[in-house]
Amino acid sequence: MTGTGTARPLDPERGTLDKAAGENFPVAPFFLPRAWRTDLMAVYGFARLVDDIGDGDLAPGGADARLLGVSPREAGDRLVLLDAFEADLRRVFDATPRHPLLRRLQPTVRRRSLTPEPFLGLIAANRRDQLVSRYETYDDLLAYCELSANPVGRLVLAITGTSTPERIRRSDMICTALQIVEHLQDIAEDFGRDRVYLPATDMKRFHVQEADLATKSAGASVRALIAYEAQRAQDLLNEGAPLVGSVHGRLKLLLAGFVAGGRAALHAIAAAEYDVLPGPPKPGKLRLLREVGVTLRGEG
Repeated sequence: MTGTGTARPLDPERGTLDKAAGENFPVAPFFLPRAWRTDLMAVYGFARLVDDIGDGDLAPGGADARLLGVSPREAGDRLVLLDAFEADLRRVFDATPRHPLLRRLQPTVRRRSLTPEPFLGLIAANRRDQLVSRYETYDDLLAYCELSANPVGRLVLAITGTSTPERIRRSDMICTALQIVEHLQDIAEDFGRDRVYLPATDMKRFHVQEADLATKSAGASVRALIAYEAQRAQDLLNEGAPLVGSVHGRLKLLLAGFVAGGRAALHAIAAAEYDVLPGPPKPGKLRLLREVGVTLRGEG
């Protein structure tokens, strides 16, 4: 899971939530009912903080470690921090958690009758990031996305009271696609962390070596590989997109925003001619709005 790479302010709760504006998709837009926005931001705070722990992006000074009861001596050990965070998460369901973001999450869990499993999946994904830095096959990557991305969509459906097996299936496709898109945008940043989310079998097929990911600009082979993986993400988005038409009202607009965010990011990658190594290609607001319209009309 990739983070923003920026240090967080001294207020752990506020600094984490402020990152919502930098995501590819709307986290809790203004048009949603206030109760939904509150609960979605509580879930976002959890997901963003666990990513920051896994990526080593916590603010200097160890405030989060202290809140989780981790000693200064172990504050730099991400696995220790993740274990402490998981222990604090479990308090959400039967006690009082220590971290303010988890205390913020507790009313949402109770109000929406959420279960621990999706939260534990996100922690497991970040734990895996400490132990696994390469993926041999596309199926291996999909198994990682099952932990790192799909729980978020399932939580959105649970918060809005719209979960069904078919909606969960479509949501999983969208979330996996969004995770792959983020990986494609952040290849250079991830490689700097010694992580490669491009399947090794695909790299071999396109004659791409890891050293090719360390250059300032992508060569033809890398671009061809990125185009291939981008098409996979596009196909997943298209297959998941009927989820949008299965709901109504403001939830439909929210889900369209998720799909549109992925499509707009893929358009930005294509506009950069699949050269993602200089930095993450980002879509403009007009492109995002256009994709929202296309998705709402069911044309994509």
